[in-house]
Amino acid sequence: MNRLVRGEDGRDWVVRAQMEWRAPATADDFEHDVAGSYGPGIAMIVVTALLAVILVVWTPDQVDIPAWVLLALLLIVLFFPLRWILRRPWTVVAETEGDVTGDRPSERWVGTIRGMFTVQGEVKKISKTIQRHSLPDFDGPLHPVE
Repeated sequence: MNRLVRGEDGRDWVVRAQMEWRAPATADDFEHDVAGSYGPGIAMIVVTALLAVILVVWTPDQVDIPAWVLLALLLIVLFFPLRWILRRPWTVVAETEGDVTGDRPSERWVGTIRGMFTVQGEVKKISKTIQRHSLPDFDGPLHPVE
């Protein structure tokens, strides 16, 4: 997701967002960043799949399962993977090379936003702020980087 925005002072800004597959490590998360392994999660998925297969295999032929039950089970199974995908963190960067005369220096602002739909709204808000004030909002999710 890339946008080219012209600030009020004439500088061209590039606002881009990229989805992160792993949560970026920050100082706040340092103590909780240690993960033992993925073994317990994989074991739970295997046990759940095994129990689902046993349930289907042992169901007698005389039992009529309504379609809404199968749809409800599918929604339950897909809920957490879809939630995981839609709530991934995005790194948003707004940067400019400065102006042609060299009066205004180049700048780079970086921040992390969680959620696919949230990031779209924030990128629009950041773009409008740059168009009006020539800088991203100091109270927003982006912070200047040296």
